[in-house]
Amino acid sequence: MASVNSYVNTSVNHPYIPSTDSERAEMLGVIGVDSLDGLLGDIPAEHRHPSLNLAPGLSEQELSSVFVTIAAENASSSNGYISFLGAGAYSHYIPSTVRSILQRGEFVTAYTPYQPEAAQGTLQVGFEFQTVICQLTGMEVANAGMYDGPTAFAEACLMAARVTKRTRVGVLSSIDARLPDTLRAYSKYQGIEIVSIDPDVLEIPDDLACIGIQSPNFFGGIEDVERLTELAHASGALSVVHVNPTALGMFKAPGEFDVDIVTADGQPLGVPMAFGGPYVGLFACKKAHIRQMPGRIIGRTTDTKGRTGYALTLQTREQHIRRERATSNICTSTQLIGLMVTVYVATLGKQGMKDLSNLCYQKAHYAASEINRLADFSVDVSGTFFHEFVVSCPTDPARVNAALLRQKIIGGLDISDRSDNGMLICVTETSSKADIDRLVAALSEIGVTS
Repeated sequence: MASVNSYVNTSVNHPYIPSTDSERAEMLGVIGVDSLDGLLGDIPAEHRHPSLNLAPGLSEQELSSVFVTIAAENASSSNGYISFLGAGAYSHYIPSTVRSILQRGEFVTAYTPYQPEAAQGTLQVGFEFQTVICQLTGMEVANAGMYDGPTAFAEACLMAARVTKRTRVGVLSSIDARLPDTLRAYSKYQGIEIVSIDPDVLEIPDDLACIGIQSPNFFGGIEDVERLTELAHASGALSVVHVNPTALGMFKAPGEFDVDIVTADGQPLGVPMAFGGPYVGLFACKKAHIRQMPGRIIGRTTDTKGRTGYALTLQTREQHIRRERATSNICTSTQLIGLMVTVYVATLGKQGMKDLSNLCYQKAHYAASEINRLADFSVDVSGTFFHEFVVSCPTDPARVNAALLRQKIIGGLDISDRSDNGMLICVTETSSKADIDRLVAALSEIGVTS
């Protein structure tokens, strides 16, 4: 299967700074041993230095060449391929400021900021991250990050169940299947029932904890969030909306529709695809529900001398409070990925986010209209969509993708299981007009020969 990795850049030399003999001696002295063998004294001697069947050693230059050769076997946007694959992981241009800030030692080595006196920089990043998420989503409060988008969505639905004290969760049938799959994994032993809801539903059961909505949905279309939220509230349920954060530069923020909880995957905001992670989940909600929010919230305050300071303000996970009162056991820090998001959004700014969203939208609509002109392919262009759309192929999309790959084009996701001979195409600002025209020409040839 073709894979895309916008992170690989073989021209970048990553620093390697070994420790010196004196530094190693100092560390061993603090531990209280004279040598490395002394440090390993508890390990039986026969197991300390086993013989290993290793290939002959290589110089750094030789090893670098080996890695480049292996990487060249990938169908990647970094080695001559153009990509139209999305479905949850999106290729966007990442400004150099992101990596420049990310590689500062203060951030690279940071993990969980339990000691505020030693982690002011990390805590400030978390606070700014939360601010950015609130501004994008139009919500009142945001936490310092979740594992990724699907886990954030699952936690949101469980949070809705706690708030409403109901055990049935409604999920629109148009969402990415990974979202309810993750929810099932999280709720398996919590007595939660998941109910599929049609997006065009006119009324919903009166015992649901929430309606889980994705907009843009899995197929790229924009859902009527306002109407669905009103339906949820009329039945006493909450509205949980999973968004593409890039689309928020163009479309109304969920907060403007009185949505209760908003989740997203932060990957489109300056995080490289990196073959699937690590990513960061975005999570925001109304202030009224803050005590049921999973994860942690970083706050800004002043110290006894009136200086600005940052601290962990609210922590509802079981490591910090009584287990029976915890909202979640999310543990791993995503602060480094959150830093990517924060620097990316700050670099683009308000107008830059609007311009980015507009580029994605316009290029996707150009691609859709051109593909729809082909005799053997069709696109439903009647509805509103952002930067993904479904192409109906004249044959199995797997065959179409195989033919495209021979022309160094990574096609869309095969969604035949959800749409007859359907292929989900994604276009972002990184797709030039020449790239799109090349895809259309290749599809035209495939249509003739299929």
